[in-house]
Amino acid sequence: MGGQIILSHGSDSGPDATKVSVLAAFAESLGWQTQRPDYRSDDLPGYAGAVDPRIRRLVAAIDTLDVPPVLVGSSMGAFVSGLASLQRPVAGLFLLATPSEIPGYRQAFDLPEGVPSLLYHGWRDDVCPPEGVIAFAARRRLPLIMVDDDHRLGGSVERIVEQFGLFLAQLAPAA
Repeated sequence: MGGQIILSHGSDSGPDATKVSVLAAFAESLGWQTQRPDYRSDDLPGYAGAVDPRIRRLVAAIDTLDVPPVLVGSSMGAFVSGLASLQRPVAGLFLLATPSEIPGYRQAFDLPEGVPSLLYHGWRDDVCPPEGVIAFAARRRLPLIMVDDDHRLGGSVERIVEQFGLFLAQLAPAA
């Protein structure tokens, strides 16, 4: 295997957050190169104010690579990964606890057609209610895994890693 992966943490979190750290370590064990941008300073203006600076930081990270990366994101990290993928080619999107919108931000969540994508969400997510991501996945006919968990998906980390492995395996010929 191999290729590049950029993992984006959520708000009120950092590049050493549990999910992105576990997924990065797992991907590296499979031969992928990873990076985890630190968006904490971008988050200071609040949720809506953080989106554009985060997208700029993520697009700049993509621009340093020789190949389109896989983008992995959790919550706000998932939101900006989707929007950044509209600006730069990516090899895939693995998105957790994705908000369908950020209140006060001008654009709803979106991602390009034809990019391998997987959405993973908790039924009990009270930060990013599941109805929005369910409707988005239904409109776009995207794979969506719903689990009995909350926004942090703390009880699902092992299953997320398993799904991530399957997701990366399907990308291996292109990576």
